[in-house]
Amino acid sequence: MKTTLDELQAFAAVVDTGSITAAAEQLGLTISATSRTLGRLEQKLQTTLLRRTTRRLELTEEGAAFLEHARAILSSVDAAEEQMAARRMQPVGRLRVDAATPFMLHVIVPLLEGFRARYPGVELELNSNEGIIDLIEKRTDVAFRIGALKDSTLHARPVGTSRVRVLASPAYLKRHGTLMRPAQLAQHTLLGFSQPESLNDWPLRDADGNVVRIQPAIASSSGETLRQMALAGLGVVCLSDFMTREDRKSGALVPLFQRQTLDVRQPISAVYYRNTALASRITCFVDHVVGVLGQRPFDE
Repeated sequence: MKTTLDELQAFAAVVDTGSITAAAEQLGLTISATSRTLGRLEQKLQTTLLRRTTRRLELTEEGAAFLEHARAILSSVDAAEEQMAARRMQPVGRLRVDAATPFMLHVIVPLLEGFRARYPGVELELNSNEGIIDLIEKRTDVAFRIGALKDSTLHARPVGTSRVRVLASPAYLKRHGTLMRPAQLAQHTLLGFSQPESLNDWPLRDADGNVVRIQPAIASSSGETLRQMALAGLGVVCLSDFMTREDRKSGALVPLFQRQTLDVRQPISAVYYRNTALASRITCFVDHVVGVLGQRPFDE
């Protein structure tokens, strides 16, 4: 489009005020700048929009026809700006959220009712991927990631931390005996991650003072699958507090080696692209998550 909004605004202002001098005052411009802008518009359109007399300005037939379009364009721009301002105040539209299944089930889903009540105009699309995804490829607006982040072009906002613990069900311990020392793990069925291997570093030290890395008898890429196996009494597991909070409260899973367990906490971050038109939706959602987690610690 050759014509600019400044030119349309100048043209409309001149018509509305009846003079270039009054239009310049309204627009906060000099008289000469307003006159040049109007002249530039007529030159681009290759037509005369206003007839200048010593007493007043009169619209030409072409000017009257163009004014109708100019007002419609300016009105549309004003409406778009008002809509963007409204979105900042009360976000609306679709927000695509990604998180690993355990975080989605145990953290995101329980807070949706409160979020929807507060922001009914935001349409949520929830997706679960156990590994790190490409946000653009998966058409994702914000993702929650657990663990240390690698260098990235994404913006990262800390959401919180979650401690990891070694656990087993009462049924498993009844069948196989209570574990008192980390060295006894070698005689038990261990449940661990197939990837990444770093998740099989448990918050314990062996006899040499090294962090214990287990070799799982049963492995899975999903923390929720490991949790379900532990609840079923299939073995000993090491999981993050955010997914076992209710299990520990109810006694369905029992923490082991409480005195020997190191205080290892996994960072939880929300990641999204810095330059995004969805900033208000992302901000309100992440703010809600952070607010709820601040009132409901995982390690209770």
